[in-house]
Amino acid sequence: MHRREALGRALAAGTIGLLSACGRHADSAARAARDISGLDSSRIAGVVRPATTAGVAAALRAWRGAVCIAGARFSMGGQTREPDALQFDLSGMDRMLRLDTAARTVRVQAGMHWRRLQALLDPHDLAIKVMQSYSNFSVGGSVSVNCHGRYVGEGAIAGTVRALQLVTAEGRVLELSRDRDPDLFGAALGGYGGLGVITEVELDLAHNARIGRQVAAVPLSEYPAWFRANVLGGRDVVMHNADLVPPDFDAPLAITWSRTDAPLTDARRLVPEGLDYSREQNLIWSATELPGGDALRDRYMTRRLLTEPRVIMRNCEASLDVASIEPRTRRVSTYLLQEYFIPMAAFDRFTARMRAILRAADADILNVSIRHAIADTTSLMRWADCDMFCFVLYHKQRTWQDARAASWTRALIDAALDHGGRYYLPYRLHATRQQFARAYPQANIFAAIKREIDPANRFRNLLWDRYLSVA
Repeated sequence: MHRREALGRALAAGTIGLLSACGRHADSAARAARDISGLDSSRIAGVVRPATTAGVAAALRAWRGAVCIAGARFSMGGQTREPDALQFDLSGMDRMLRLDTAARTVRVQAGMHWRRLQALLDPHDLAIKVMQSYSNFSVGGSVSVNCHGRYVGEGAIAGTVRALQLVTAEGRVLELSRDRDPDLFGAALGGYGGLGVITEVELDLAHNARIGRQVAAVPLSEYPAWFRANVLGGRDVVMHNADLVPPDFDAPLAITWSRTDAPLTDARRLVPEGLDYSREQNLIWSATELPGGDALRDRYMTRRLLTEPRVIMRNCEASLDVASIEPRTRRVSTYLLQEYFIPMAAFDRFTARMRAILRAADADILNVSIRHAIADTTSLMRWADCDMFCFVLYHKQRTWQDARAASWTRALIDAALDHGGRYYLPYRLHATRQQFARAYPQANIFAAIKREIDPANRFRNLLWDRYLSVA
C-alpha cells in the first residue's frame, strides 16, 4: 500500500480520535516542502500538525511510514524534509507548561518560538540563557541543531537543557535528562530529528539585565589576545561578537554587551513584532549589488556602531527579528549561512586560510561573525570538544550557483578540519561523506543508538540520508 494511501485510510478510519488528539488538522495530500533557502524542495506525503504530545504519539501510531520534523524551517539543506514522508509540523505546540521564577527554569512545548517565550518571561525579569542571535527560531528546532549564540561563558544550548520529552517511532513517550537515560538525552541534543519527536523542553534561564554596548576596531592579529583580556576577562560581559567584512576580512569590529547601571537609550523591553525592515533590506542589497557598496556599508553600518551609544535590556537585544537581514526576495538571490568551529589556538592559521579561500573564490560574503563557545560536555554529536571560536559566514548567492558555492564550502570545511575544528550541520549539504566522518566521528555511536530506538529507520531527513549509515 502506498504510504499516502495508508495515511489517508488511517485518517478516514479514525479521524475523530486522531484529530482530537492532535488538536489540529492533518493533511494527507502530497505536497512540496521547502526550507528558508528556497533552493530546492521535496515531495512529501502530507503534513500533520499536532498540538499535544498525545497527538504526536497518536499520529505516529496511525502512520507507519517515514517521518520528518519541522519547526520554524530555518535549516537550509533538507534537515526538515524527506521524500514521501509525513512531516510533523510542531508550530502549534507553543504553550508554556511550567515556570519556576525562583529556580529560573521553564518548561515549554517544543514548537514555541523564542520570541513568544521572551514575551512570557520578560514580565518576570527573566531571559533565555542561550539561544541564537534572532528570536524567530523554535525551541525544539534549536535543541535539535544544538544551537549557540553570542553569550560569553556559555556554549551550546545543550548545557542549558535540563530535560526533554521524546516520542519514539512506536509512540512511546520518554522523559530524558542527564540522570534519566543520559545517553539518549545526549544523542537527542543535536540529533536533527533522527531519533524521535522532541515535544517538550525544560531550560535554565538567566536574569534580564541592563546591558551597554562597547564597540572597538581591533587588528586581526591582535584579536585573540584582545578577546581574552577584554571579553573573557571582563566580569560583567554578557554577549560578544566580532564582525569581519569584505573584501579583505582583516579588521574585526568587536561588539561587546556588558551589564551596566547607565540610563537606557531605548526603553523597549522587546523588539516589537512585525516591524517594517525595508530600509535594512535595501541597505544590504545596496552594499552587495551597487558600485561603492563597501563605502555604503562603512558609512551606514560600521560608523553607526562605532559612534552611537546604546544601553538596552538583554531581552531587547535577544529579540531581534531575522526579517531585518532577509532579502526582499529569494527568487534571484538567496542568503545562506555556514559556520566553522575552530580551537582558540588555531585562530590565526584558520583565518589566514579562510581569507585566502574566500578571496580566490570571489564569494559574495556579507560578513563573518566571530563568536566564542565553551566546550560541550552534554551532547553526543557535539561540535565543540574544547573552547572554540565560531566563524559564522553570512553569504549571498544566485539561486543557480549552488554548485559553485559547494566548491569553496568544501575548501573551508577542509581548512576547519585541518586545524582541529568542525563545521556546523544545519546548512547546505555540501560536505562530502569523508568530511562528515572526519568532523563527526561519534556518528557511529549515534547510528547505533538510532538502530536501537528506531529500528525501522522511520525518522528520516536529507541530512541523515546523505551522511548516516544505519543499515
